Amino acid sequence: MFENLTERLDNAFKALKGQGRITEINVAATVKEIRRALVEADVNFKIAKDLTDTIKEKALGQKVLTVVSPGQLIIKIVQDELTSLMGETNSEINLSGNPNIILIAGLQGSGKTTFAVKLANYLKSKKGKHPLLVACDVYRPAAIEQLKVLGEQINVEVFSEEGNKEPVKIAKKAIQYAEQNGLNTVIIDTAGRLAIDKEMMDEITQIKEKTKPHETLFVVDSMTGQDAVNTAKAFNEQLDFDGTVLTKLDGDARGGAALSIRYVVQKPIKFIGIGENVEALDVFHPDRMAQRILGMGDITSFVEKAQEQFDEKEAAAIQKKIQKNKLNFNDFISQLNQVKKMGNMKDLLGMIPGMDKKLKDVDINDDSFKKIEAMVLSMTPAERENPELLNGIRRKRIALGSGHEVNEVNSFIKQFEQMQSMMRTMQKLGKAGRSMKNLPLLQGGGQSIPPA
Repeated sequence: MFENLTERLDNAFKALKGQGRITEINVAATVKEIRRALVEADVNFKIAKDLTDTIKEKALGQKVLTVVSPGQLIIKIVQDELTSLMGETNSEINLSGNPNIILIAGLQGSGKTTFAVKLANYLKSKKGKHPLLVACDVYRPAAIEQLKVLGEQINVEVFSEEGNKEPVKIAKKAIQYAEQNGLNTVIIDTAGRLAIDKEMMDEITQIKEKTKPHETLFVVDSMTGQDAVNTAKAFNEQLDFDGTVLTKLDGDARGGAALSIRYVVQKPIKFIGIGENVEALDVFHPDRMAQRILGMGDITSFVEKAQEQFDEKEAAAIQKKIQKNKLNFNDFISQLNQVKKMGNMKDLLGMIPGMDKKLKDVDINDDSFKKIEAMVLSMTPAERENPELLNGIRRKRIALGSGHEVNEVNSFIKQFEQMQSMMRTMQKLGKAGRSMKNLPLLQGGGQSIPPA
């Protein structure tokens, strides 16, 4: 995420490293590189210039404390200005209605249907809502079927009407159905449309007028950069939406849309899509995103994800096993499955401060987990429960059963033993260590993943 922008900004700050004081000359050189980095990230030139002019003004207007280097000071200023540009604080979705009505709009291929399902899953699992998905895309082949299949995955009902080609009527009937069946959130998935298509834009406007949604969200593919911003502006002029959703952000190495869209439309970014599975949806936090862009990681989001997935009772039981050196492969697989639910592994590790640079040229394939699972599942129940049983003969059988080489099995078992030792060391850490104690797999720094 934002890999290219992070690297360019890091290079820009090098101009101030080793400098004893801030001068107009060295700040000008740094600001010029920051502006160039933003423009290359597909940020509109005017936005980039306004931002860097503010950074320069603030940098020259401050005295550098003896404990703060010029480089540290300007990084702090840039962080503050990036946060301000993206919206200062996160903006909550409006859930005041009963039923609460949420209208989703956007271009074709922006990820609206997938987002609708992710949002339903988020509201159901984290907000205690009982959502209804509404299939109002009557134009795209298989759009209704796609929504039904995805809705079934998260056990959320989908309202549709075969043969009905009038989205306004479908939406109104869906709201009535929700009221009659105790469903307190209605998520209306609409067809993709171009801002220049007057007939389609009139249709989405009419849906909004007739359903009176409490929240209208514009979904945009972040990888389209400045085009995404221009499209958002055109849609907002017609629809006056309440917030934007940036999809496919995990594949966006530039960051132009995230940095520009709020400045242009003056509407908050409310959610970001960071993967394909139904859990891959995050509330947008401008301050945390600014930290990620500057290579500082996002440990707050990392810990939140961990807390969402890890069971406290199970964690306590595993902690006792670690203390007694009794951690086994059943525990390991249990932890592995919970880590997988947290999201893309490279993105997760990138949240840890300092890891972005180390991971730059590293390919962390989530399919590597399958190799581990195959080895563990090739063990007998007794072997999983008692790792010390794994002698040479048993390891050969596990290699044969899992379709891997003996040396790969040996490597995995060695790394498992190293992880056990590391976990015992973790018990001695203070408060910071305890906040991470539920993550034995990650505490191994990814070493428990055999090479793909």
